[in-house]
Amino acid sequence: MVSDAELAPVFAKPPVTLREVAAAAGVSVATASKALNGQGRMTAETRERIRETARLLGFRPNNLAQSLLRKRSFTVGLLTNDTYGRFSLPLMAGVSDALVDKGVSVFLCNVEDDQRLAQLHVEAMLDKRVDGIVATGKRIDRHLPVDLSNLRIPVVYAFTQPDPGAVGLVSDDAGGARLAVEQFLRLGRRRIAHVSGPASFAVVHTRAGAYRDVLRENGLPAAEPLLGAWSEAWGHDAVAKLFDKAGREGWPDCVFCGNDQIARGVIDALRERGIRVPDDVGVIGFDNWEIVAEATRPPLTSIDMNLASLGREAGLALLSLVDGQPAAPGIRKLPCRLVVRQSCGSPPQ
Repeated sequence: MVSDAELAPVFAKPPVTLREVAAAAGVSVATASKALNGQGRMTAETRERIRETARLLGFRPNNLAQSLLRKRSFTVGLLTNDTYGRFSLPLMAGVSDALVDKGVSVFLCNVEDDQRLAQLHVEAMLDKRVDGIVATGKRIDRHLPVDLSNLRIPVVYAFTQPDPGAVGLVSDDAGGARLAVEQFLRLGRRRIAHVSGPASFAVVHTRAGAYRDVLRENGLPAAEPLLGAWSEAWGHDAVAKLFDKAGREGWPDCVFCGNDQIARGVIDALRERGIRVPDDVGVIGFDNWEIVAEATRPPLTSIDMNLASLGREAGLALLSLVDGQPAAPGIRKLPCRLVVRQSCGSPPQ
């Protein structure tokens, strides 16, 4: 036969009430409520004492009641067609980081490129009364496959093409390309090749334009960029196009790549030819996809698009709109950063 003592741990303790917090802190229930909600007039010492008492007792506020009181759900949706999460997951981490201290939760919906699925997810978000939506994607020059322009809640776009009159945030691709080319120049490299992705991507032309501009500003010729797939295989093939020329004097002494996968293919192909990286040829990638960049041999110098920071800014912008504060429409470009590893070499002595 099981005793009452043995059964006791099975039953959960009832939740701590606001009345218990107030009694333990020696204040009224109204004062306790105002202190925990950041309202009312009281000394900082009293407010802190009440909050510490609540923490020690394990008090958890009734989120449903708070939501009804403030007419908010304290949730936001993140809508994306980035199936693999290459861009959306670090961006979501930034959004969550910005909102967690505000008591706001984020949930992710992957719409792939399916218009019907996207519409179903949006309707589900509206049914759940989300306070707003962050829309993100896998490229900045394409809309998600759903119309978000006339929703009754705020929408902020990050790393995807925004609707007219909306708030959009993207990485400064031209600025990132400049960082790469200028790094090569600081290292004494002068014959800089550029290998990038498909011509159908706007970022390919933006980065190529910045590559040409920096070389022109420094009185150097710019070779025509080689465009192909976003893949290691294309990086490997591009090396044949660049280095199958007679005489080393016609070879580039560095290669700026449109992404890290291309850069890894370039480095592997150079190694197969007996060309040393970075001694003979320096290589810089773009994206700073750490799982690729750090596993490359030698480790790959790359341009980081600061997607977590982009997500934080998007989260804060959305929260501002939810709180009724105006935000200037248009696209904001956030700076990239150069992450130096071993593939680009050292400055000349």
